Amino acid sequence: MKTNGIFLKAEGIRKTYRIGKKGIQVLRGVDLEIPRGTWTSLLGASGSGKTTLLNILGTLECPDAGKITCDGVDFGSLSARQASKFRNKRIGFIFQAYHMMPELTILENVMLAAQLNGSAPHDLRRRAESLLEKVGLSDRVKHRPTELSGGEQQRAAIARALINSPDLILADEPTGNLDSKTGSGILEIFQALHQSQNAPTIIMITHNQAVADLGDRTLHLVDGRIADSASGD
Repeated sequence: MKTNGIFLKAEGIRKTYRIGKKGIQVLRGVDLEIPRGTWTSLLGASGSGKTTLLNILGTLECPDAGKITCDGVDFGSLSARQASKFRNKRIGFIFQAYHMMPELTILENVMLAAQLNGSAPHDLRRRAESLLEKVGLSDRVKHRPTELSGGEQQRAAIARALINSPDLILADEPTGNLDSKTGSGILEIFQALHQSQNAPTIIMITHNQAVADLGDRTLHLVDGRIADSASGD
């Protein structure tokens, strides 16, 4: 495992959702430390709070209690606008459901996040085309999402997540909707990314132990808490 210092730290993270008068406690005091440049797999049963934790680590949700710092930035000190800016520039999200804009081409979908950050159009187009080539979609840049297979859409989603050269990649079951062969191709992209120079820090939710073992370390989320961790080979 790489040891380049702690990049992301969570302390005492709690989250409860209210349904009428009933409270459902999802996270019950999560503590974790993620070293810079490592790949951490997050395992847990359905309903264990994995996606909620990932959303909180990515500033998409706020915890009820606890503290998160990322590269020295205290998320609790950020306004909504500052959190959005941090998220757009430094975090890349990869979702199980792809979340592509159906009216845009694949190239336009990949470019969109960087356009929101004010990137120069000509530089942005070159970078988007380069990323799509790296994930094997150079012949699909003008296609719309509905014209692509699930595996192709997920590869495009990876390119989109990388367009701003993020420091942190948060992936929620990126192979969950794919067959084993297609899923293996997606994981090969993650492995190449992880082994690249200046590799981003990766946190990946999975329910598959074999997928989890590809990372440097596995964290188990059980009943809203981190139960244990193990280093990968």
